[in-house]
Amino acid sequence: MNVMGVAGMVLGAVGMVTVFSFVAVVSWVEGRRKEREAFYRNDLLKQLAQQPGPAADRVANLLQEEDRKAERQHREGLKLGGLIATAVGIGIMVFLRLLISEDEPVYLVGLIPLLVGATMLLYAYVLAPKADGGQ
Repeated sequence: MNVMGVAGMVLGAVGMVTVFSFVAVVSWVEGRRKEREAFYRNDLLKQLAQQPGPAADRVANLLQEEDRKAERQHREGLKLGGLIATAVGIGIMVFLRLLISEDEPVYLVGLIPLLVGATMLLYAYVLAPKADGGQ
């Protein structure tokens, strides 16, 4: 092996270690941030619930609104994921159809992500439980 080949392998290994270390640190920091947010949120809700008067109703309304928001975000995520998977399936089908000869129907492999995306969209628009206030 020549020096350039060894240097390329070492550089690739260092790059991979750097990327995975960065991803590990980012995920750890994100986990800690979510943990702190949950702690402060629960502390605030506990303080509000302990106050006399209509504070308990406000806490219940706040929790219901957060649940509706989480459900809406989940449904929007399903819609986006379905659109992306559908587009990938169509792209794979077009790419393979143009790349491979017409004798072999290899392009039908694109039906897999296409159908996964269509299923996600069907669930998000038709089958997913709706929130009380609509969408």
